Amino acid sequence: MGLAVGIVGLPNVGKSTTFNALTKAQNAESANYPFCTIEPNKAVVPVPDKRLGELAKIVNPNRIQYSTIEFVDIAGLVKGASGGEGLGNKFLSNIRETEVILHIVRCFEDENITHVEGGVDPIRDVEIIETELILADIEQLNKKIERLTREAKANAKGAKETLAVANALLAHLNEGKSASSFADKENEIYINLNKELRLLSAKEVIYGANVDEDGIAQDNKFVEALREFAARSGHEVIKLCAKIEEELIGLDDAEAHEFLSSLGTNESGLEKIIRTAFGKLNLISYFTAGVVEVRAWTITKGWKAPKAASVIHNDFERGFIRAEVISYEDYIAYGGETAAKEAGKMRLEGKDYIVADGDVMHFRFNV
Repeated sequence: MGLAVGIVGLPNVGKSTTFNALTKAQNAESANYPFCTIEPNKAVVPVPDKRLGELAKIVNPNRIQYSTIEFVDIAGLVKGASGGEGLGNKFLSNIRETEVILHIVRCFEDENITHVEGGVDPIRDVEIIETELILADIEQLNKKIERLTREAKANAKGAKETLAVANALLAHLNEGKSASSFADKENEIYINLNKELRLLSAKEVIYGANVDEDGIAQDNKFVEALREFAARSGHEVIKLCAKIEEELIGLDDAEAHEFLSSLGTNESGLEKIIRTAFGKLNLISYFTAGVVEVRAWTITKGWKAPKAASVIHNDFERGFIRAEVISYEDYIAYGGETAAKEAGKMRLEGKDYIVADGDVMHFRFNV
């Protein structure tokens, strides 16, 4: 299961530096001028999960296979992007293909780094970007309403009902409010509209507060303002220092941990972003463990065993018989499958079993 996170923000806020750090590859040019990123850079990186390492200590597999996450570094947007300013709405369309928006916001002062708006103001910067997303949604929705109006006049099935919801949503957006705050968003008609239009302002948002080294241990005034703003809209704030994240490249785990500890934190920006993104999308991981590989499989929380098995192969779902399940905690506590099974910690689960995060599983199926 793929997970795409689009990194957005104004020019010169640290997007490409963050992308370089998160992907551990210097493949997005960082420069002190707007629009240095011309094409969206994409990178698929492993999802860090310390549990895989612990399982591997027991199983001693040939390889460890992590879940993956895709980061998309999208060129800096500016005021008027939805109307073609800067590099225009081409980049807004790139955001539509992602599931989560990581909105990098500059939360530090540095006279050597130009700010496209003339000074540091995180709330203003956020509102500029979010206004452009709303305006792009309005444009999309207006086109849809034109089609629905014609269909309603022709008495097409469901057109009038869909048109009513679309007009209500348009009125909401025209008030400068995001689709994510639409009161009727549990309505099936709205859900289908969102699936079709991939509304930008309906996407889950994580604010990445990019600070300097002094801002890592303690929030500065910019981060405090951003947290207060985010709390009103129900979004989360992850604090990171893009420069520090780049310094972590090339360090082994022990060195990275020591470095982060010296700065008053125990997680890298990558770990914070992935953990938060997984939570936003209601995702969990289960594991398979054998001598060939120890592997994490990403599924949606609440999936039953046959559906969870399908991410390995569709045949596993079609021919599902049962699943052998050991919780991660029991697998580690008893030192592997054999001892856990002898202690009665292996369970045989059927088609109605809801897979839990960290389950170590083996599926039995008919071809």
